[in-house]
Amino acid sequence: MHTVVKRFFVLLAGALFSAAMPAATQRDTVIAALLERIGGRGAAERFVWEVRPEMGARGRDVFEIAARGGKPYVAGSSVLAVATGIGWYLNHTAGVNLTWSCPRADLARRPLPLPGGRERREARVAGRYYLNYCTFSYSAAFWGWERWQQEIDWMALHGVNMPLVAVGIDAVWRDVLRELGYGEADVGRFVAGPAHQAWWLMNNLEGWGGPNPEAWYAWRERLARRVVKRMRAFGMEPVLPGYGGMVPADAGEKLGWDVKDAGRWCGFGRPGFLLPTDPHFAPMAALYYKHLTRLMGTSSLYSIDPFHEGGDVAGVDLPAAYRAIEQAMLRANPGARWVVQSWNENPRPECLRTVERGRLVVLDLFSEGQPKWHEGYGGHSWMFCMLHNFGGRVGMHGRWRAVVEGYFDALARHAPTLVGIGATPEGIGRDPMLYDLLFELPWRSRGEMSGWIDAYVATRYGSSSPELLRAWRALAASVYDCPTRQQGASESVMCARPSLDVRSASTWSTARPYYEPDSVVRAAALLLACGPSLRGSDNFAHDLTDVMRQVLADSAYALSRQIGPAARRGDTAALRRLREAFLRLVLDQDRLLATRPEFMLGRWTSAARRLAQEVCPGDDGYADEMERNARTLITVWGTERAANEGGLHDYANREWAGLLRDFHYARWQRFFDALIEGKPLPTPHEWYEMESAWTRNFSLRYSDTPQGDSYEVARALFSKYYGEPSAFLGE
Repeated sequence: MHTVVKRFFVLLAGALFSAAMPAATQRDTVIAALLERIGGRGAAERFVWEVRPEMGARGRDVFEIAARGGKPYVAGSSVLAVATGIGWYLNHTAGVNLTWSCPRADLARRPLPLPGGRERREARVAGRYYLNYCTFSYSAAFWGWERWQQEIDWMALHGVNMPLVAVGIDAVWRDVLRELGYGEADVGRFVAGPAHQAWWLMNNLEGWGGPNPEAWYAWRERLARRVVKRMRAFGMEPVLPGYGGMVPADAGEKLGWDVKDAGRWCGFGRPGFLLPTDPHFAPMAALYYKHLTRLMGTSSLYSIDPFHEGGDVAGVDLPAAYRAIEQAMLRANPGARWVVQSWNENPRPECLRTVERGRLVVLDLFSEGQPKWHEGYGGHSWMFCMLHNFGGRVGMHGRWRAVVEGYFDALARHAPTLVGIGATPEGIGRDPMLYDLLFELPWRSRGEMSGWIDAYVATRYGSSSPELLRAWRALAASVYDCPTRQQGASESVMCARPSLDVRSASTWSTARPYYEPDSVVRAAALLLACGPSLRGSDNFAHDLTDVMRQVLADSAYALSRQIGPAARRGDTAALRRLREAFLRLVLDQDRLLATRPEFMLGRWTSAARRLAQEVCPGDDGYADEMERNARTLITVWGTERAANEGGLHDYANREWAGLLRDFHYARWQRFFDALIEGKPLPTPHEWYEMESAWTRNFSLRYSDTPQGDSYEVARALFSKYYGEPSAFLGE
């Protein structure tokens, strides 16, 4: 085995072993508690399991599935391997697919089929990484312990052993700044609010969405300790944010340090960068690691991304900077490795040349869409990652074929340095098939993948049929097989600032479908044909709603193509018809999405308000501020300069019930009215004024309780726009 990858296997295995090899009874308790959470009281009694470290002699996780004493039996080389084996059994033997929208099943009472023989799986790569800094804002900004517990269970069932942990880093920085002499107001100007902390952590902005109350930091400390404790109980090694030179932009003025102005990011002023030649660099880094270690302990993996997304490096001695960052990390933990994202210009050639081989783990962040791994990363360890989702947007999207073929091609070409796979989405909760697929790859051979989609149907719904297979084949050949390099899904024009020629909702994506929309219409018709037999399946209700949502979004795109030509012809009658049709479509989409909690604005805003009440009980003003954080992220995103000049408005657009009705509908209504009445169309400033007013309008409250039956509403809307589903069922 190549020395770099061998070292990675040995060090990661050692870190995981030391982090979570409790006594046998404690290991049993971890697995038993997992089964009770995901399967209900009594679920643990339905299984037999063993942790057998000798199974993983080569430093790789191994699990076996069989039958023992009339029960499903899972043995694994670690606690995590056992949990992964349980997830494998549920998917491939029991037909139970636990996902973000359906995280539990009644395992205590439902029939649990016995495996027909003994199945053994060994992970071909050591690392299974999960999360992106952006995920902590676009999806997890308002999670409390219960939601984090659910996500850690999901990680365990999928074999994740390297989760990024950004929870609590705000409390670390609060303590660092206090020790440096900064006051409460200074901390508030530096640390971002909950919905925007990802970009603060990536050195992109300061303070936006803040300040946070003192109670927030105490609550975050408690949450962070629980999160890392549970991860380590499963045998995961948390990837902790390390120190990369960030300081408040005013540190030069306040402290007299040699601080570089790092420039601007999308209209926001960046934090400063403490130059490595300044004698305070090492003490500053030590101070950061002291407080990080106090809160979360040490890790063998630290995530550090200096100069992210265009940080100004003019005048910076880059080799010296990378040496200073590496040395500071090693002083905190001599056995640590630096995890760096391969995104845009990072990691720079100076980083690859300066950092010792074996000390760097490169996340090839967007391997399925814009791979950079072909260059080899100078012999450093790297991981094949699927970025998939941008901004938490809702459109169906993926590159399942590129994920499979890319991973196995990389394994064949770069096996010595390819040390793992990773999911690095900006937002989660979307397209669960892709994540099941990705995290199975380390445990499978290439030859096993040819029939994976068909097998997934039975996994997803617990049964299969010709109609289900045809529906999923249509989806796999269309929305889930993106041939372009675009960032994320083709966006719904319903969520765009209106114009005569809407090309996208966000600045860096597109609204143009890369697939034939009729294929999604056929998939919807086929799923509707299965409705009578699958109406009790939560996964089916989710998927039917999502596919029908995509059908209506595609219809809106087709309508939008007619607006510009009609306006240029001066055809007011056509514009009136388009107005009526388009606005009706938006309201119908809202009605459909209100049948599922994961497609409702109220789940997002209610989470923000519940969290505020947990942090500061009885403080309605703080609850309003948290909800404003939540609303801002998914609409204007930032200041007017950031939204309009920086291009961030609608970056995190969402097709959600409530948001469509009160925000997006209002924009399109104003646009059509101006167009028909011959008035000037709103300027970017006027759009921002309208949008930001909604973020502060708390007289509009949003429920997180679904209304209506997904199947009935989807069927009614299909018939309304396309006729009877049976007309689309032919081959």
